[in-house]
Amino acid sequence: MIYDYKVTTGKGEELNLADYKGKVIMVVNTATGCGFTPQYEPIEQMYRDYHDKGLEILDIPCNQFGGQAPGTDEEIHEFCTVHFNTTFPQMKKADVNGENELPLYTYLKSEKGFEGFGDHELKNVLEGILAKADPDWEKSADIKWNFTKFIIDREGNVVARFEPTVDMADVEACVKALL
Repeated sequence: MIYDYKVTTGKGEELNLADYKGKVIMVVNTATGCGFTPQYEPIEQMYRDYHDKGLEILDIPCNQFGGQAPGTDEEIHEFCTVHFNTTFPQMKKADVNGENELPLYTYLKSEKGFEGFGDHELKNVLEGILAKADPDWEKSADIKWNFTKFIIDREGNVVARFEPTVDMADVEACVKALL
């Protein structure tokens, strides 16, 4: 269950996800130098619109995709607050795949696997990059790129996984339906 996990905040404090019982949670792996980085803006807007109604966001910066989050936790936080006025909490930069992945991500991926990029204009670009690294990339539940989002309902169930290519309006509709 999601409430069995802990993550470390960007300030080095332990955050127990059990503290979020009864909340809707979005977990998103982010990067400051990615083509999807502008998604910080609608994510922040959702946080402002729905935090008082029970939405929590776990922003987990990750440098595993093209080295697109190279800074320190402090530099990443400064970038996000200066460029996107983010107010939601940022976690410590972490791996979402592989030997050193956060246990939280092991759990999330076991609950909701990869189902494709849809018809996004960057679909072919992403698929080409991934195929060079691993010919069987489509078969794993691994996170494929920055800004993959998992939505957890108020009971702690992982109800959706949205790839970065999914329209943010669809992500917002899912969140709204759970609030």
